[in-house]
Amino acid sequence: MTAEVTALPNGFRVATDHMPGLKTATVAVHVGVGARFEPAKHNGIAHFLEHMAFKGTRRRSAFEIAETIEDVGGYLNAYTSRESTVYLAGVLAEDVPLVVELLADILRHSVFSPDEIEVERNVILNEIGEYEDLPADVVFDALQRTAYPNQQYGRPVIGTARTVSSFCRSDFQSFTERHYGPERMILSAAGAVNHDEMTKLAEAHFGDAIRQSKVRKRRPRFVGGEWRQHREIEQTQFAIAFPAPQLFDKRTPAAMIYGVLLGGGSSSRLFVEAREKRGLCYSVSAQAVPCQDSGLFVLHANTGKAELGTLMELCADEIRKTADGLTEKEVKRARTQIRVAIMTGYERPSQRMERMGNILAIKDHVEEIDETIARFDDVTREQVRDYAQELANSSEAAMALYGPISQSKTVPLQSFIGRMKR
Repeated sequence: MTAEVTALPNGFRVATDHMPGLKTATVAVHVGVGARFEPAKHNGIAHFLEHMAFKGTRRRSAFEIAETIEDVGGYLNAYTSRESTVYLAGVLAEDVPLVVELLADILRHSVFSPDEIEVERNVILNEIGEYEDLPADVVFDALQRTAYPNQQYGRPVIGTARTVSSFCRSDFQSFTERHYGPERMILSAAGAVNHDEMTKLAEAHFGDAIRQSKVRKRRPRFVGGEWRQHREIEQTQFAIAFPAPQLFDKRTPAAMIYGVLLGGGSSSRLFVEAREKRGLCYSVSAQAVPCQDSGLFVLHANTGKAELGTLMELCADEIRKTADGLTEKEVKRARTQIRVAIMTGYERPSQRMERMGNILAIKDHVEEIDETIARFDDVTREQVRDYAQELANSSEAAMALYGPISQSKTVPLQSFIGRMKR
């Protein structure tokens, strides 16, 4: 691990990971604000603001922003989550100074033109419409909303047609002023980068930014419940979630190993039983999804209306059986799959860049890759079994069903919980 971290006097942090032999670099600014920081009436503004960053600054038009990065053969993109907004670029080593200046320009000098707001509003309304036509997206949004009802953490990152239609220029200005302070930003870069040079670039372009007042975030509170919606489509989407440990909880590695052996690959219990042996579905999966201060264990499948009830029963049965009968071989296989996935990602500059930003958002240092792998290697079968039994005995869950459910046999949430109990 070659990660280096420096904090500027105003709280802005620089994290780099030099990768010998590479001639390109991936550079990003991680901003510690996402959908969980939005009031209900402004749901979706962090994502909308991400779009507006590319729509023009005091120095550049939207076309000139695109032209600047593509003139050097690079790419520029961004994404918003519940926790953060990330603006990223990839370029040749010699163009790193240009891309840092460009990122600073779009983050600090966007003009939020009313005309551009209207254009982008229509783009996002179409994006929302596209999501609503994708059954898997519908069911996962519903699952999140059901797990965390009437909370920022349960609302969709993209917002709703109603909220997105209401935003005006002053909303973007006030949101930026409140949340885009230097103490909430991390310049993260991996590949052909030099830490001292990146620190100097950060000082030149972000060093004069003024700290903002501290913003508190509410810890998500898992509530759970059941959501169902009938729609005349071919397949039914089924998803169920249980509360799970947060990112750096000591139980998280065991939860993630359990997710892989239960439903993380072609040799997993759910895949073998539901698809290979009984042909009940094309895809079925399970995984632990840890976040900064919360987590979910999610099981998802889609199937035909005739198979839904049987598939739901099988999923509950496998949770119960796995809690009592997981083997050392299964644990070892899942642990190896996770180790290989971590190392494969670590060979990519984009993954190293993202990893540094995600860890620094929670900790004050970047965890060594060997530390990360060791946390999984140290997990015993007994620890995985303990987590599996804890989940099987859970009385809290959120369930979402979407599709031709009125024509299907289904298992109510409480019946599912009762069936999986040991």
